[in-house]
Amino acid sequence: MKTDRVDTLKRFYKKHHRLPSYGEMLKLFGFSSKNSVFKMVKQFIEEGILQKHNGKLAPASKFFSLPLLGLVKAGYPILSEEDKKYLTLDEYLIEDPVTSFLLTVSGDSLIEMGIFDGDLVIIERRKNATAEDIVLAEIDRQWTLKILRKDKDRQKMYLASANAKYPPFYPIDELKIHGIVKAVVRKIH
Repeated sequence: MKTDRVDTLKRFYKKHHRLPSYGEMLKLFGFSSKNSVFKMVKQFIEEGILQKHNGKLAPASKFFSLPLLGLVKAGYPILSEEDKKYLTLDEYLIEDPVTSFLLTVSGDSLIEMGIFDGDLVIIERRKNATAEDIVLAEIDRQWTLKILRKDKDRQKMYLASANAKYPPFYPIDELKIHGIVKAVVRKIH
């Protein structure tokens, strides 16, 4: 019953790009009193589905959560077991929302790492990284997404691609790290 009401709110939100007013919820859920709406909203706020923002109702992180139904093998088929939990992708993919942002990938230099043209990458803003991190870097005043590596012979950091057609990129003047890739998002059509 509660799941049905949350789904109804999600459909309304998707269609109107806002949550319904208390009066609209009265009709939407077939309640006979606004007190019933207030109780439901209070429960959703306590559960982290809704929140009050500047005196208005707004979706909270659990509003956008999706059911995590269990494990499925990509090898030999097995019987499925439903283990219903809820997970928000932002909580799963973003460790620090304050310092994270998205970029759209352009190019094919990281295809052997599974990062393709048009993918979204979640970057966590950082100035330091370790060898083998995929980094957002500024090399000689040009921005790129590459793998940070250390040349053992030269004892110097450089940027590498994950595509054999690209050479390593050694900085002439400077190499600045601005962030590291924390996740890749791809929508399959």
